[in-house]
Amino acid sequence: MMTGVGSRRCHRGSFNFLSVALQILAHQAAPKIPRTCSRKAMKPHHRFVWLLAAAAATLACETTRALGSSSDAGSDLELSSLGRELLAAARQPEFFGWLKSVRRRIHECPELAFQEERTSGLVRSELDALGIEYKWPVAETGVVASIGSGAQPWFALRADMDALPIQELVEWEHKSKNDGKMHACGHDAHTTMLLGAARLLSSKKDSLKGTIKLVFQPGEEGSAGAYHMLREGALDQFRAIFGLHVSPYLETGSIGSRPGPMLAGAGGFLAKIQGIGGHAASPHVTIDPILAASSAITALQHIISRETDPLEARVISVGFIEGGQALNVIPEMVRFGGTFRSMTSDGLYSLQHRIKEVIELQAAVHQCNATVDFMEEKLRPYPATVNDETMYRHAKGVGEALLGESHVHLLPMTMGAEDFSFYSEKMKTAFFMIGTKNGTLGSDKGFHSPYFFLDEEVLPIGAALHAAVAISYLDGHAIEI
Repeated sequence: MMTGVGSRRCHRGSFNFLSVALQILAHQAAPKIPRTCSRKAMKPHHRFVWLLAAAAATLACETTRALGSSSDAGSDLELSSLGRELLAAARQPEFFGWLKSVRRRIHECPELAFQEERTSGLVRSELDALGIEYKWPVAETGVVASIGSGAQPWFALRADMDALPIQELVEWEHKSKNDGKMHACGHDAHTTMLLGAARLLSSKKDSLKGTIKLVFQPGEEGSAGAYHMLREGALDQFRAIFGLHVSPYLETGSIGSRPGPMLAGAGGFLAKIQGIGGHAASPHVTIDPILAASSAITALQHIISRETDPLEARVISVGFIEGGQALNVIPEMVRFGGTFRSMTSDGLYSLQHRIKEVIELQAAVHQCNATVDFMEEKLRPYPATVNDETMYRHAKGVGEALLGESHVHLLPMTMGAEDFSFYSEKMKTAFFMIGTKNGTLGSDKGFHSPYFFLDEEVLPIGAALHAAVAISYLDGHAIEI
C-alpha cells in the first residue's frame, strides 16, 4: 500500500512543481500595463506576451485542479478495489459457511453481562486457530487481540458479546438453549463479524502500516462494559475505534450513521416514597404514598415540557410503579423508577439533579419521605455517543466504496443509548448501523423483541467493512509516524 501512496506523492510533487513554475511565468511575463490602457491600445508584442501570461495562469489553475481530482480518483479507486476484494473473500462459500457456524454457536448459548465465559472461550479458540495474539481476561470476560506490526498507529474495531434476559420465541434450528436468555440485539452477529474481520486481516498482517486491535467487549446491555475496559487500561494509546451495530430498520446491504451526536446519554433512577398505611375507608388517618407518587410522576414531565428548550432532545420516562396489592388498603410505601436521556452530558446531569429535587419536594408536599437512587455503581449512566466528524467521513467513504453511495444513509439522532459512548470520550470514534432488514425472512422485528431475527447475509458485509475501515485508516495515517 505504501508503494501506491509513494507513487501518488511523486506525481503530486511533479504537478506542484509545474503549477508553481507556470504561475511564476505568468507573473514575470505579464507586462506592466497602465490600468487605463485597454488591450486594444497595447502594442502588438505586449498583447502577445499578455495573452501568453493569461494562458499560463489558466493552465496553472487547471493543473492544480487536475492534481486534486486525479489524486482523489486514484484513492477512491484503490479503496473500492480493497473493499471488493475483502467482500468477495468473505462471501466465498467456505468463509461464509464458517461465519454462519460461528454466529449460530454463539446464538444457541447466550450469556448475560460479564457472564460471557463460553462466548469468550469461542472467541479465543478462533483467534488461536488464526494465530492471532490476544490479551485475556479484560473486564472479566473481555478479549483484546492484536494484528500487525505492533507499532503505532493503533486502530481498534469493537464488538460486544452479551445477551439479554429474554425468552426467545423464534422457532428455528438454532434457537437459544438457555432459558430466559436470548441474543435479541444482535451481539452474536457483532462478535461474528469481528472474528470475520480478524480472518480477513490476518491474511494481510505483513502489509499493515501499524496495528489493528480487536476489542471483544462484555456487558454492553446496561452494565457499561466499555467503561470497565477503559478503566483497566485495555485501550490505552489507541488512536481511534470503529464499531458496528445491526439494525432491523435498514435493508440488508446498507449502512447508516451521522457525524456528531448520534445516540443519547442515558441513566436510570429508582424512587421510594414512604407514607403511613391504613384502611382505605379512613384515608384521613393515613399518609398516602400513592398520591405523593402520582404527583411526583406527573411533575417529572413538567421538567421536559416546561423547563427544557423545545429544540433540545430530552426524555424522562417512568417504566414501573409498585404499591400495595389489596383494593381496600393504602400501602405504606410506593416504589417507581425509569430512565432519563439527553443528547449532551450537561443535559443528562441537569435531568438527574432535577429528578431528585422534584421527587423529594413532591413527597414533602404530601407529608411523605422520599429517597432517589441513581444506581450509579450497578447502572452507570451512559454518556451520549458522539461520532468524530473526520472518522465519520472516513468510514462513510469506505462504506460508499464497498456498497455504493445509495446504500449509505444519513440517520437521524435517536434517544437510544450505547456504551460505545465511553470510547468516544477518550478517542476518535465512528459508530455505524448495518442493515439486516429482510421482510421475506422476518428479520424486521425491533431490538429486544423475543421475535428478533437476523439476516445472516449481513455477516460477510460487516466483516469486510470492519477490515476495510481499519486497513484504509492505517494507510492514511502511516505517513504521520
